[in-house]
Amino acid sequence: MTTLDDILNAPAPASAWILAQDCQETGLNPDDIRAEMLRRIREMRASIERGLQSDAKSITGMVGWNAKGLWDAPDVLGAPLLKRVQAYAMAVNEENARMGRIVAAPTAGSAGTIPGALIGVADHLGLEDERLVAPMILAAGIGKAISKRMFISGAAGGCQAEIGSSAAMAAAAVVELLGGTPRAAVHAASLALMNTIGLVCDPVGGYVEVPCVSRNAFYAVHAVSAAQLALAQLESFIPPDEVLGAMASVGRMMPAALRETADGGLAQTPTGLAVTARMEGRDKEGPGGMIELPLA
Repeated sequence: MTTLDDILNAPAPASAWILAQDCQETGLNPDDIRAEMLRRIREMRASIERGLQSDAKSITGMVGWNAKGLWDAPDVLGAPLLKRVQAYAMAVNEENARMGRIVAAPTAGSAGTIPGALIGVADHLGLEDERLVAPMILAAGIGKAISKRMFISGAAGGCQAEIGSSAAMAAAAVVELLGGTPRAAVHAASLALMNTIGLVCDPVGGYVEVPCVSRNAFYAVHAVSAAQLALAQLESFIPPDEVLGAMASVGRMMPAALRETADGGLAQTPTGLAVTARMEGRDKEGPGGMIELPLA
């Protein structure tokens, strides 16, 4: 079983080592794998482009205009990379909410994080899609290592398992894109993971829309931040595989109400319950399921 530590100690570039391992396991031709990865990158880009051009609402009406609204808005912070990464990520997830074609990476709910971070950084730097193939292979290897130790579905381990995994994959990919070492790539993944531990999965009405669309925007930026830290030779104090073990442990401890059931968190706010009732054709319901904490 490939671990994060194996990737960390692999010869550079890490993607080449992962590709060789995968070909040995599957018997596939490396050129075929590269071609398929490029096809998926182009599918990601197509979903970004459609998402940035559309303000059509999702089925529930909760999302659909966010990516285009941000993309068309003035860059008030003077931070074009930040804006691009956020808009790209939301574009993909709003396409998903409109039942458009996307690439799950590793899940549909977290599909915007990798294209937001990786394609966003590449476009910011003027790099061609062919340059993204090797980083995407590394991202896949990181995702595979994570999946062998813990869950990658919100239903099994909370949103930390979905968006945490995608942020880790994206962070490692950005590091390789920018010429970082395998060690830096894995520590970027670890930094991204450790800062998502405990994140709950609480989709309003059970739909992958709120908070999922904006969450991908936030964690695409999170991935780029982790990559920047690692490229500056900052490392995770806790070894990467121990971080992964901690996340898996937290996922097992997480109550079912916080694991994609819509029985807790934002889904159980008055507005969340009203949306659920409307989508199910029932009258508006009152608050339920929320614990009222006394004020200090």
